[in-house]
Amino acid sequence: MQITTSQLLKIMPNAQANVAKNKNWYSNGIPLDITTATQLLNYYAAESGITEPLQWVHFLANIAVESAELRYSEENLNYSAAGLRNTWTKRFPTTQMAMQYQYKPEKIANYVYAWRNGNGDEQSGDGWKYRGRGLIQYTGKANYKDYARWCGYDVVKDPDLMSKRVGSFRSACHYFGSKCLLLAKQDKGKDVRKRINGGLNGWAECEKYITRAKKVLL
Repeated sequence: MQITTSQLLKIMPNAQANVAKNKNWYSNGIPLDITTATQLLNYYAAESGITEPLQWVHFLANIAVESAELRYSEENLNYSAAGLRNTWTKRFPTTQMAMQYQYKPEKIANYVYAWRNGNGDEQSGDGWKYRGRGLIQYTGKANYKDYARWCGYDVVKDPDLMSKRVGSFRSACHYFGSKCLLLAKQDKGKDVRKRINGGLNGWAECEKYITRAKKVLL
């Protein structure tokens, strides 16, 4: 199964405008267009085994949430103190502590991702270097290494490759294809969300996209 541009836009109404806004996807000064975005999704989905309608439903719903309908291909860490406390309650137990980090994306990343997913300590800079990238937000040095071994490109040395056109779409398809296919086929939306997000952050929004995608694709 492949999807059409028309189907994609029924699921993600803002995607046509959004893909052109992502400067990481420019090629020779020309922005990505929605037709090419659909082609990239279809090509790399097929490569990764995303072939059945329910698999497409859960894949598209989750990348819609993670990328804000194809607007972003790297993690936005420009949090306020309140945002930090809501997102990482245990790491920011007090407002006073959160205020020391608010609106400092690099400092935030190095702190919250220290010693996680193969990263070093806060001073190593790994948290920022290997922050979330791609449509599914690959995060952490260990995950970058795994993807590099599979795709053959040294995204550990040059992590920004994960934010570019091919890296964004291919890494998302590979992650979903390697970790979520069976769950998606069984229509276990919350379990798919946990595999991608590590929890159920964004589930309410994801559920809305799932409902919309089912109407379009099933």
